[in-house]
Amino acid sequence: MPDFWQLAIFLGVIFVDPVAFHLFGLPIRWYGILIAAGMAVGTILAIHRAKEIGVSENSVLDMLLIAIPLAIIGARVYYVIFKWGDYSGDILRIFNIREGGLAIHGGVIAGVLAGYFFCRVRNISFWKMADICVPSIVLGQAIGRWGNFINQEAYGVPTDLPWGIMVNGEKVHPTFLYESIWNVFVFLFLIGYDRKKKFEGELLFLYAILYSAARFFIEGLRIDSLMIGPFRVAQIVSLFVIVIALFFRHKKRSLHSKT
Repeated sequence: MPDFWQLAIFLGVIFVDPVAFHLFGLPIRWYGILIAAGMAVGTILAIHRAKEIGVSENSVLDMLLIAIPLAIIGARVYYVIFKWGDYSGDILRIFNIREGGLAIHGGVIAGVLAGYFFCRVRNISFWKMADICVPSIVLGQAIGRWGNFINQEAYGVPTDLPWGIMVNGEKVHPTFLYESIWNVFVFLFLIGYDRKKKFEGELLFLYAILYSAARFFIEGLRIDSLMIGPFRVAQIVSLFVIVIALFFRHKKRSLHSKT
């Protein structure tokens, strides 16, 4: 067995308990720690990129202090809407995000909208700010996905592949891992492409296209998808996002080439 998978099994044993420790009697879960770590790393990266580009670091920090909480709320609201049957009998469970239940599509939508209106109020270029923050978003997603591993959620259908993981006594696709690895590749691509981009905002469109394309296929392996009738919500949203991002990227590239 490759050393990587020996390490993965070792980490799995360490993190088998979703509770990392207790603080004043309150259980602190790995899920929350990893999501917070993703946000912290993303924030540091965005501030560093802003400094390199010549954008006010305080403006980026001010925006993130608004966008991050709204993104968490958006991720939870999105999830609860499509899982309402699980919460209608116990409304207070809606506020217990420590057990999981954050939908990245809802978080990104809420965060982008918050950033857009923040930039409008501050008279800052939204497209420039988006390109600063998008690598942070996808890197944060890569880190946060490991919270699903700890919570034993967001996994896939049964498989005999050697990299399958054991969940409830069954070997399944580690779909959280597929998405985490892909997000790291997207992050590296965006960082490398940044100096070659043709217009402000292109990184945002590329992120939307690349992430959504992978998410469409990975979602097809999952067994816990949010559904609308027989359709997987994430796949519908991913296709919609790809079409919109391709259209606006083409439009903005055409406008840029004429100037």
